[in-house]
This record gives sequence, C-alpha cells and structure tokens, in this order.
Amino acid sequence: MLTSLYSTMCPLFSQYVLVILFIGPIFLLCSAFTASFDPSSITVQMHTTQTVNLTLEGLPELSTGSYVHIGSSDNQIAEVSKQIQISEINAGRWSGSFDVHGVFLGSTSAFVELIRPNVDPERADSRMSLTIIRESRAIDHAFTGSVIVLVALLYINFGAALDLTKLRGIITRPIGPAIGFCGQFIVMPLLGFGLAYLLFPNRPDLQLGLFFTGCSPAGGASNIWTVILGGNMDLSVTMTSISTIAAFGMMPLWIFTLGRVIFDQAELDVPYASLAQYVAALVIPLAVGLLIQRYLPRVCKILVRILKPLSILLILFIVIFAIVTNLYLFELFSWQILVAGLGLPWIGYVAGYLAAGVFGQNHKDRLAIGLETGIQNTGISIFLLRLSLPQPAADLTTVVPVAVAIMTPVPLLIFYIALRIHQCMAKDKHETLISETDVTGSIENGKDSAVVSDEPNQYDAETNKDR
Repeated sequence: MLTSLYSTMCPLFSQYVLVILFIGPIFLLCSAFTASFDPSSITVQMHTTQTVNLTLEGLPELSTGSYVHIGSSDNQIAEVSKQIQISEINAGRWSGSFDVHGVFLGSTSAFVELIRPNVDPERADSRMSLTIIRESRAIDHAFTGSVIVLVALLYINFGAALDLTKLRGIITRPIGPAIGFCGQFIVMPLLGFGLAYLLFPNRPDLQLGLFFTGCSPAGGASNIWTVILGGNMDLSVTMTSISTIAAFGMMPLWIFTLGRVIFDQAELDVPYASLAQYVAALVIPLAVGLLIQRYLPRVCKILVRILKPLSILLILFIVIFAIVTNLYLFELFSWQILVAGLGLPWIGYVAGYLAAGVFGQNHKDRLAIGLETGIQNTGISIFLLRLSLPQPAADLTTVVPVAVAIMTPVPLLIFYIALRIHQCMAKDKHETLISETDVTGSIENGKDSAVVSDEPNQYDAETNKDR
C-alpha cells in the first residue's frame, strides 16, 4: 500500500521539484529591482562633468544601514559615486540624478547596486555605457597653427637654398629618389605590419596605428634633419615631394590589401584632401623661395644663412610643444609602445642608409635617403586613424604615431651632439697644431737668426785677430 502510494506520488513530487527549480529563479529575477538610465549611454569629455537621470523601481524594504550605491566599473576612466539613503526611497521607488566625471580616454559603464549589512551586494541588470573622449583645447589649435607658419617659413628658406643645377641632375638620374621611394613605400609598410603583429598580437587597434604610420609618406622633418646633419638637401626635398604625391596611390594600395588583414571593413576613407593640402603646403613655400632666389639675391643670402638655425629652432619647438600638448597620452605608454616608437624609424634609418650604400651613393646622399626612409609623416597617420575609427578608439590608437614622433629625433639628436663635439675637438686640435707650428717656426727662425748674426761676429773677431 505504502509502496504503491509512494510510486504514485513520486512522479508528482518530481514535477513539483522541477517547477520550483525553474520558476524560483524567474520569481527571484522578477522581484529584483530595475534601473532606468536616461540617457542609456553618454559621451563625456575628459575633465568635464555631465548629469544623468535615473529611476529605480522594485526596491525591497531596507533595514538600517542599507543604501543604494551608484558607481563606475573603472574609476580611472570615469568617476561616478552616489549613495541613496533609505529615507529617499518611497514605496520601493526612487527618481533623481547623478553626475559622471570624465577622467581619461576610454569606455566603461555605470552600475547600481544594493548594499545591505551581512548580505552580498545586489546589482541591477541594466547599466549605462560611458565613453570618455578628449576635450577640444585652445593649445591644440595654437600648436597646429604655429607649426604650419614655421614650416611654411622654413620651406621658403629651402626654396631659396635649392641648387637648381643639382636638382636637374637628380631628376635626370633618379637613383637616389628611387631608393628612397622603395624604402618609403615597400620597406616601411612591411616593417610596420611585422612589428605591429609582433608587439601587439591581441590589440588590432594598436596594430592599425603602427601599420598606418609605416604606410605614411615622408615628413618635412626629414628635410630639416638633412640640413642639420649636413646631408644632401636638394635630394631630400625632391624625395619628400615625390613620396607625398605618390602617397595618393600607395597608401590606399597598402590599406586595401595588407591593411584588410588587420581589420576587414569594406569601406575606409583615405584623407585625400589632407594629402592635397600637404602637397600645396610643400610646393607653394618652395615656389616662393625659388622666386626670392631669382629676383631678390640679397634676401636669398640672408635666408640661406639662417636656414640651419631656423631648422634647429623648429625641431626643438615641435618636440617640446608636442610633448606638452600630448602629456595625457604618456599614461598609455607601455614598453611595447616604446619599442614600436623607436623600432619603426630607427630600423628605417639603418635600412635606407645601407641600401643607398649598396647602390654606391656618397655619404651625403646616403644620409638624406636614410632620413627620408625613417622619418614618417605621423600627422597623416593620426588624421587617417581619426577618420577610420570611432572615439575614443581613434585617440587611444594615436598613441602609437605619437610615440613614433617622439622617438624619431632621439638618435638624430644624439648624432648631432656627437658630431658637434667631434667638430669642436677637431677644431681645437687644429688650432693647437697651428699654434705649435707657429711657435716651432718662431724658435727655428730665431736660431737661424742667431747663427746668421753670430757668423759676422766670428768673422769680425778672426779678422781683428789677423790684424
């Protein structure tokens, strides 16, 4: 009897257990409180605060010491901190606002959790997406404007100093420009792609930043450093002009082939307008300088004389001002980014210089080709990244070209200082040799004079003796 009753009730008991197991969590889920953010996602600039509305419903009765906490998943990106006390909650409902303060570039979320004594915190399922972007600053516009003015003045000086005879020779026998072109648009893109995969295997955004930097044309800084270090300025300016124009075709070629391996977007905007503006900014000042060379020879002599000091001043200005305006990006620096920043240009210098040596170029030409290969127009890569990626990913990715821009002049500056020390030591040694030669000559002349002056005395003495 009992056995038959148990066998009859057992399936029924099992069904009740299954109902409880499946319905229980649903009941608990339905009984949990809900959070409604208005808006559900926001974008905040760094160092600014924005207010968000929030409605909480279904809050349980809370005991003494309990409260509702609103916080941020990452306080290094965004700060959110608010506590709602029991007295502010009415019939399980609360409506109000809280502040979100942007700290640094990135994405995170805001959450709501119920804090009760001796109970694990209970969080609402809904969250609010927070995106922190860089604020628009006056110093950024000042830096850009001042660099444009200084570079334009410098290229006027380049035009005044260009040797048209040498320029014709370079164009008619373009071995140097051909080596520079291959280094700029074959070696550097492949180097950027390889270093990106080696250093950032799980960060496609940073891979993109380094690859775009490697695909960029040569920067105007190559001409400046060529002048400072005593390379062939005419060859350098010619190669920069060629690579900038060639970038119209070579950058899309690399981006739509090898770049597709990094990210597979079908459409990618290439900054043709920016490249065109850069070409105009390069050609127009050069033309003005050539006109000055043709019609104002006295002014041309002055411009040529101040070319090297102005180049050094511009390099120092760009390096110092760029560091000041981008100080916030140093927080993102890691050893991988530092290695990427120094690896791309430094290997480019060596590759370009050695390749030019293989093809029998002289030292000045090798120097110009090496600098042209290693120095990239990081401004183009930054612009391209900002067109291709949404914020804040665009700004976060630009940490790579910024690192390249900062590391690019380091070995060149060291080389320039060593060159100046060597020149000063050689000059001092030369002056010492000259002074020693003068002293030795004076002593020898004195001895000769003494011998000459003694001979008449001896002759006179002997003559007097004979007498």
